[in-house]
Amino acid sequence: MSQTTDAVAPGGEAVSALPPRPARRFHRAWFVAAVTFVTIIGAAAFRSLPGLLIDPLHDEFGWSRGTIGAAVSLNLALYGLTAPFAAALMDRFGIRRVVAVALTVIAAGAGLTVFMDSAWQLMLCWGLLVGLGSGSMALAFAATVTNRWFTARRGLVTGILTAASASGQLIFLPVLSWLVEHHGWRPAAVTVALAALAVVPFVWLLLRDHPADLGLAPYGSDTYVEKPAPVPGAATRAVKVLLSAVRTGPFWLLAGTFAICGASTNGLIQTHFVPAAHDHGMPVTAAAGLLAVIGVFDVAGTIFSGWLTDRFESRRLLATYYALRGISLLFLPMLLAPSIHPPMLFFIVFYGLDWVATVPPTLALCREHYGEDSAIVFGWVLASHQVGAAVVAFLGGLARDAFGSYDMVWYGSGALCAVAALMALVIRRPGTGVRTAAVAEPAAA
Repeated sequence: MSQTTDAVAPGGEAVSALPPRPARRFHRAWFVAAVTFVTIIGAAAFRSLPGLLIDPLHDEFGWSRGTIGAAVSLNLALYGLTAPFAAALMDRFGIRRVVAVALTVIAAGAGLTVFMDSAWQLMLCWGLLVGLGSGSMALAFAATVTNRWFTARRGLVTGILTAASASGQLIFLPVLSWLVEHHGWRPAAVTVALAALAVVPFVWLLLRDHPADLGLAPYGSDTYVEKPAPVPGAATRAVKVLLSAVRTGPFWLLAGTFAICGASTNGLIQTHFVPAAHDHGMPVTAAAGLLAVIGVFDVAGTIFSGWLTDRFESRRLLATYYALRGISLLFLPMLLAPSIHPPMLFFIVFYGLDWVATVPPTLALCREHYGEDSAIVFGWVLASHQVGAAVVAFLGGLARDAFGSYDMVWYGSGALCAVAALMALVIRRPGTGVRTAAVAEPAAA
């Protein structure tokens, strides 16, 4: 019986120079990526609903837009703050278990909202439960799958998986807006719950945690990597990685730019575009249709950004994306009107292409600076993204209540994007400054 010489990978994983199976023309990593893509699409229904709920809940219960915005803000904040712990939990219990539980929690939170009659129940169901569940289905899920299954084409795969959320928005937003307008918000909430539940058996039966489960090397590598043992202390590990990362400059710059990214997408456009357009006389279904168009071009923009990330310097890509986004926001108040016109369509297409094009280069910079801990570090960076989104979701509602329009929110967000562009250019290249603390210590795995 032949023997191979084992070695130890930088993250502490056992590797072998020879994969245990011959190479196949179609690598199973692409099948896992496809399953992940469909899973994220199924979970994306919850992201389509908050902007559609503001006016119906205000009309039915008399809650202020600031109160409703606070619930959406809690949801967005937990979406981000849960992500790094979810990445560590995936190392402890496996991807399938964590994702299946997360989808079930999303379904429970969305389903229970149909029985609420007080604002605190909105906070509990949509803010807490859906926020926690969706946080475990956040981009850290895509980052974990990409890091484990791919060594080549990581930028492209990251773009594809990031685009899955936009694809879900494309699928669900027109349906949910039609349900809200013709049957009320409750059937729309039930639809979200059922969509999340429908994906659970799909995840459990088809998703795999690691290439070693199938006796394969990661895509793009000839080196077989043994599946690491479960890592105990998931919460402790997530906090330790954070404490290491906060001692480095790139972390703060990445977190700051991504906070502005969240503020100008999830917190601003996704939450407040529909009610803002409705303020100008545009029907809700038409405004929701424009958001769906953003989803269409988001898919193309994110995948193309992943392709660019494999070929160009990530920090310069980020600076370009944020600068263009900021300029476009300054024109939005002049474009809102009762009907859809060509300049508005141009804005929608442009904003869609730039929507989460920032994710592939941001994740690439996390890998460059933080190595084996990059998925957890990216989870913390994503937390800043959602905190930024939460702040603007809340302040946007307050601004609408106070000033009667969203104009100041659009202008302020445009200025923030200009700041993000400058911050991206300041990020050091790996090896040009102090050694990254998170890379200096081997990963617990």
